[in-house]
Amino acid sequence: MPRPLPILAALCATACLGRAADLLETRIKTITDAYALVEANAADAITPDQALYQGAIPGLLRNLDPHSIFFDPDNFQQMKRMERSTQKGFGTVVSILPARVIVLQVLPGTPGAKAGLTPGDDLLAVNGYEIARLDQDQIAELLSESRQNTARLVVRHPGAAGVAALTLIPEDQSAPSVDRAFFVGAGIGYIHVTSFEGDTADLIKKSIEKLGGSGLAGLVLDLRGNPGGLVDAAVQTCSLFLPPGSKVVTLRGRHVPETTQTVPTIAEPYQFRMAILIDGKSASASEIVTGAMQDHDRATVLGEPSFGKGLVQNMFPLSEGTGLALTTALYYTPSGRSIQKPLDPSKFELGDATAHPNGEAEFHTDAGRTVTGGGGIQPDIVVYPRAMNRLRAVLEDSGAFPDFATEYLSGNKIPADFEITPALMGRFRTFLLDRRIQPSETEWTAETDFMSNRLLTEIFNQAFGVEKGDEVQARRDPVIQKALDALSAAAVGGRE
Repeated sequence: MPRPLPILAALCATACLGRAADLLETRIKTITDAYALVEANAADAITPDQALYQGAIPGLLRNLDPHSIFFDPDNFQQMKRMERSTQKGFGTVVSILPARVIVLQVLPGTPGAKAGLTPGDDLLAVNGYEIARLDQDQIAELLSESRQNTARLVVRHPGAAGVAALTLIPEDQSAPSVDRAFFVGAGIGYIHVTSFEGDTADLIKKSIEKLGGSGLAGLVLDLRGNPGGLVDAAVQTCSLFLPPGSKVVTLRGRHVPETTQTVPTIAEPYQFRMAILIDGKSASASEIVTGAMQDHDRATVLGEPSFGKGLVQNMFPLSEGTGLALTTALYYTPSGRSIQKPLDPSKFELGDATAHPNGEAEFHTDAGRTVTGGGGIQPDIVVYPRAMNRLRAVLEDSGAFPDFATEYLSGNKIPADFEITPALMGRFRTFLLDRRIQPSETEWTAETDFMSNRLLTEIFNQAFGVEKGDEVQARRDPVIQKALDALSAAAVGGRE
């Protein structure tokens, strides 16, 4: 009998716990009989790996939920290597445009700086691949792969007639999970969290203290694009803002003991007003934090509905060097909402039907406000990004803003309080005309504020680093601006 079949038996035993042993044995015999017939009579020869690793086993898991995954020996080994690997890079921040990559920032002492990369550099080729021939997804993949080994770059420095060949050797990089902290209003702090790691709560606290600690009038906590991370880090983060003993998250599964994590009794939470920003890429631990803060009426949630990934997965090694990532439980917010988007109740049972994540549509916060279930976190105030019109698309795709910033900075040293003047806007308009970009008078007038902000953002990106550029960009971010309005309204209404 082909060797993968014992794996299938083990997998079925894992997935079908609680069913009669004779029924399981009958089903496995049916599978082996079907495989024997296919192997003996199919028009094209098949291998056990094709039939089981790529067919039967993935098919079985698709009937459970979209996140349980079977790993064949190669994929299982690759996954374990990724878990052990460190994050490598060149210490650069780049802007990926259609068929172009522009360097925005190079950190001192990093491989990029040692090799001679500078802000404004145009990246023309990486390891023999011409950037101009690739789409944006291919460029992103190429840059990601290049960080794992020595990279040979062809770049054009600002103002240079020719090109330069650079060799960069990646080094381990420290990428903090809290990467931005600045003011977005009078006494209103802003903190951006990229993921939830072991030190995330400490980094948030240090950022708050840097901005003024308990003296802050309010805080905007940005979890947009945050894919999650450690549940303990989410609980620790909530402990910075919720009263001791507050429920944060409950874990519930068919064969997993129900457990609830709460804020420690020794917690000393901040009391200032809060807003949390989320979008469709905010997932897992991000949703745990957001759901808890919303259910306890501690923060106003703004943005777009979150991703809806609130499940617990365990990794089970199987025979023949394979493995199985299996969903074993789901996460619930304090009000009882399942974070996970709906799963088919006929194929994923948690035991008591009333405990199923889709059993109820409405839940209530501590103050009695209605919040909806059904998967993910629904914002209190829905705010979508501004739509991209024709002129904005042309300006962004052409790289007009970073290119003008590079040209301007090549002959000008700017102060920290630099602002865009009408004269500079006139110079930018001439720059666009030279590139055959000719907005109408109506378009120019309507988009002057947008263009001014984008120019200042890119100039600050290259002159002072992307954090300073982000401070400028926050002035036109519709979600941040709406959050400031919500915090002001809460102050007037007396809501904390």
